[in-house]
Amino acid sequence: MSAPVRTYEIATIPGDGIGVDVTVEARRVLDAAAAEHGFALRWTEFDYSCERYSDTGAMMPEDGVSTLSGFDSILLGAVGFPGVPDHVSLWGLLIPLRRAFSQYVNLRPVRLLPGTTSVLANRTADELEMVIVRENSEGEYSTLGGRHNQGQPGEFVLQESVFTRVGVERIIRYAFELARTRSKRVCSATKSNGIIHTMPFWDEVFELVAAEYPDVAAEQCHIDALAARVVQQPERLDVIVASNLFGDILSDLAAAVTGGLGMAPSGNINPERTHPSMFEAVHGSAPDIAGKGIANPVAQILAGAMMLEHLGETEAARAVDAAVEKVLAEGRVATPDLGGEATTEQLGTAIAEAV
Repeated sequence: MSAPVRTYEIATIPGDGIGVDVTVEARRVLDAAAAEHGFALRWTEFDYSCERYSDTGAMMPEDGVSTLSGFDSILLGAVGFPGVPDHVSLWGLLIPLRRAFSQYVNLRPVRLLPGTTSVLANRTADELEMVIVRENSEGEYSTLGGRHNQGQPGEFVLQESVFTRVGVERIIRYAFELARTRSKRVCSATKSNGIIHTMPFWDEVFELVAAEYPDVAAEQCHIDALAARVVQQPERLDVIVASNLFGDILSDLAAAVTGGLGMAPSGNINPERTHPSMFEAVHGSAPDIAGKGIANPVAQILAGAMMLEHLGETEAARAVDAAVEKVLAEGRVATPDLGGEATTEQLGTAIAEAV
C-alpha cells in the first residue's frame, strides 16, 4: 500500500473586494504546488467579512475563533468595504484572531521582484530586499483609553499603549534569530527621544537581547530617520524590528518603494505553533476594481508561499516563489498594474503552470 498523502487543513477567509478575486488564484497556485510535491491542502471557506457584518452585525460568529482553532493554517483575503468603518473590520476580525492565536509576529518580507519597477531611481534588487518584524499583539494598538466630555469645549481622548517585557523581548529575540539566517544585521525602530516611557523601555530590552547575540550587528534608529533610510539608503537595512504602529507604517513604506503593496505578502505568525498562523497580502480590498478581473494576485500567492514554508513544505514554497519570479520576469502575462492586459485568472494560471 502507498503511504498516505500529507494533508493540511486550511481555513480560507476570502474577505471583501479583491480579496475574493486573488484568494481564488492563490488557492490555484498552492494546489498546483501541493500536487507537484506530494501533499494535499484541504480547504474550508468561511464568509467572515464586511458583507457578513452588514447582514448580521458581526464580522464573524461568536464561535469563530474556536472554529478556526482546529485548522493547521489560515489564508486570509483583504478585509474592508465602504459603509463599514475600518475600525469595525479591524477589531471585529483581524485583531481578535491575531491575539486569540498568539500571532505576535507580523512578518513582512519586502523585495523588488522581476518585472516591477521601484519608485527609487537606479536601485537594484539586492539593494531593495529586507524583512520587517512587527510586534503584532500589543503596543500602540490597544483598547485602553476613552473619549471624555464628547461634544464639549473640554473634550479630550486618552489612548494608552501597552508594552510588556514578555511581548517586547520575544519579538526582538525573534528578529535576532531571523537575522542569524540572513545577513546578521538587526535595526530597531525607536522614538525614545520623544516618547518618554515606552520607547526607552523598548530600547533597554533591545540592548539586553542584543548582548546575547554578539555575532549579529545591532543598531537602534529613530523612526523618522529610519523612514528616510528606507528611501535613501535601503541597502543598509535587512532585518528591522519595530512596535505594532511603527512596524505597520514602515512595512507599507518599504512595500511602496519595492514596487507597491500589490506585490507584498505578510504572515501573522505563532512561532510556538500552539495555534494556527494566518497569512495575507498587505494590500487592501480595493472595492473599486473588485470583480473586474484585473487585480494582481501576486501578493496573495506569495502569502501562500509563506504559509507553505511555515507548514514545513519548504521545497513547495520555493517552487511557488520561483514560479512567480519566472512569470514576472518573462512579462508575457501581466495585470494592468504591471503594464499588461492579463486578467487576475490568467496571471494566476500562468504561475500555477510554472510551479
